[in-house]
Amino acid sequence: MEQITSRANPLMVHLRKLGASHSYRNKTGEYLGDSGKLLGEALRWGAELTAVVCTPGTALPQQPPDVRVVEVPEGLMAYISPMETPQGVLFSARRPASSLPDELTGRRYLALEGVQDPGNVGTILRTADAFDADGLFLLAGCADLYSPKTLRASMGAAFRRPVWSCTLEELRTLLNRAGLPLIGTALRADTVDARQADLSRAALLIGSEGRGLSQDALAACDQTVRIPMSERCESLNAAVAAAIVLWEGWR
Repeated sequence: MEQITSRANPLMVHLRKLGASHSYRNKTGEYLGDSGKLLGEALRWGAELTAVVCTPGTALPQQPPDVRVVEVPEGLMAYISPMETPQGVLFSARRPASSLPDELTGRRYLALEGVQDPGNVGTILRTADAFDADGLFLLAGCADLYSPKTLRASMGAAFRRPVWSCTLEELRTLLNRAGLPLIGTALRADTVDARQADLSRAALLIGSEGRGLSQDALAACDQTVRIPMSERCESLNAAVAAAIVLWEGWR
C-alpha cells in the first residue's frame, strides 16, 4: 500500500479541496466521501472511485485494480477530512452524468427548493429511497448533493437513487409531459389535508424551513397540501415534512 505523510502531497491537496469547495468539485468532476460504510455503499452500487485513503490498521474492502489506495497517519487524515471526527477512511470518485431524462417513467418524485442544509438534503434523499420514490429534483438554492455532509447523511442513497438539478420550468415541462401533478407543501386557498390528497402519483415539492416555497413555485403547483399538527407549531423541519408526505404517498 502506498504511504503518504506530507500535507503538500498533490493528492492530499486535491482531497482537501474536494471536501471544502463546491466550485472545485464542479471543476474537477469529482467528490469526496467519508467513512468505511459509505465506501462500501459506493463500491456496491458502482461508483467510479479514483482514490481511497485510510489510517493504519483500517480494514478496507477489496478495491478495483485501477483505484489508488493510500495509507496516511491520523494527523494527516484529520487535516484532509472535512469532518470533525474522521472515521479513518476517505475516498474520491467521479461524479456520474446527471442530465435530465427525456421523460419521466415513474409514479412518485420529490423536489426541493431552497433546502440549503446538506444534512437535510441527504436525509431527505435517504427517506426518498426508503419509501421508493423514483427520483429527486434539486431546484434553486439547494445544498450540493456531492458535499461530504450531504453524502454522509444520505447513507448511500446518493448512489442508488437518481438526482437531478434543474429549473422550475424544466421540472414543470417534464411533469406536464408525464401527466404528473406538482403538489407543494404550503398554505394556499385550495390547500387540503395531506391525508385527503392523492399523493400516490405526483411530484411532491418541499420548500425551505425559513421561507417555504417561493411565489413562482406556488404558482407552478397544481395543488398544495398541509400536514396537520398542533396549533402551537408553525412548521416542521424540511426533512421531517418530506418524510411524512413521502410515507403518505407510499402508503
